[in-house]
Amino acid sequence: MFGMVRPCSHRLGENLKTQWMAHLCGLCLALRGDHGQFARVVTNYDGLLLSVLTEAQVERADGGWRRTAGPCPLRGMRTASVAQGEGARLAAAVSLVLASAKVRDHVADGDGLLARRPVALAARRVAGSWGRAGARTGSAVGFDAAVLVDAVDRQLGIEVLAGIGTPILTVTEPTETATAAAFAHTAILAGRPGNAAPLAEAGRLFGRLAHLLDAVEDKETDAASGAWNPLTATGTPLTEARRLADDALHGIRLALREAEFVDAKLAHLLLAHELGRSVDRAFGTQSCGHGPDPQGAFGPPRSPYVPDDPRRVGNPGHPYGGEPPRPDRRGFWAGCAVALGLCCTCKVCCADEFEGPWSGRRREGCCSSCDCSCCDACECCECCECLSCCDC
Repeated sequence: MFGMVRPCSHRLGENLKTQWMAHLCGLCLALRGDHGQFARVVTNYDGLLLSVLTEAQVERADGGWRRTAGPCPLRGMRTASVAQGEGARLAAAVSLVLASAKVRDHVADGDGLLARRPVALAARRVAGSWGRAGARTGSAVGFDAAVLVDAVDRQLGIEVLAGIGTPILTVTEPTETATAAAFAHTAILAGRPGNAAPLAEAGRLFGRLAHLLDAVEDKETDAASGAWNPLTATGTPLTEARRLADDALHGIRLALREAEFVDAKLAHLLLAHELGRSVDRAFGTQSCGHGPDPQGAFGPPRSPYVPDDPRRVGNPGHPYGGEPPRPDRRGFWAGCAVALGLCCTCKVCCADEFEGPWSGRRREGCCSSCDCSCCDACECCECCECLSCCDC
């Protein structure tokens, strides 16, 4: 799983968590149904926002927009109501095209094993297949995926020409254009063309955020590996990136107020609240209140990347001691057996924590992770019918 918007199950509540899982499973099954089992690896949190937005705008969302899916290992072999229809297929199309672009980007940077010629060749073939599959699915729901492909191609050209002094918004423009088109098309699918303009604006700013946060999170890694980073290449300081991110957040909230929704609770929570937490997480200004830190409720939040933070596990000042014990690594086949068991028991998806099948280290379940500093969800998201609480 990947993506900016990774909501905490403790904040979602039972009702919104059920809706969230319905869209997540709906996207996964749409990918499998149209493109085979392997395509499910491109399931991502940001892509399913298109399914959420589409359903939020339609009358009687359960009529034709949901179906009962059969047992799945990632749900502990339980059935579930999942999203279906054009919203889920649009999310699948966009996820495939963007995953294709991401793979090509990693190949161009020579990341990890992709520096090896045979692996890079195989990755390019997979990326090409995903790109064509996304274009087919997009066409089936009336969305021209050419705008996404064009954005990817223009992005490469802009990165080649960008240098110190180039405005960072020049670099983020292709991503903004692509996400604006995808967000606007949810209004067309839902039969609300009047929402196309405000949702296009929300999508444009969402794309800006996606590019900025990805650059912030990868800045140190890119510097170490010599890979291209938009902030480093344009000389944009982190303070300016944070200002642009906060402006984009505010713009998204204003754009959502101008759109008409039937049931906006989940869309509002994800785009008006969880997106803000994603910004805090990327800039290291928020810590999780569910960790083993007894001082977290009293001291100021500290970045998990600050090496001298005495509250970081492994530092001498940590209340639970110094160097944490290192678990024994499992062999390849033993790890495969454990991984199979984790999938069949749904722990990878739903458990708060589980041991990594090969490393033995603690991992968070992909649908139950928490990055919040207190577990108090914004209660207006559970009870209000409007978007007047965007600034709460």
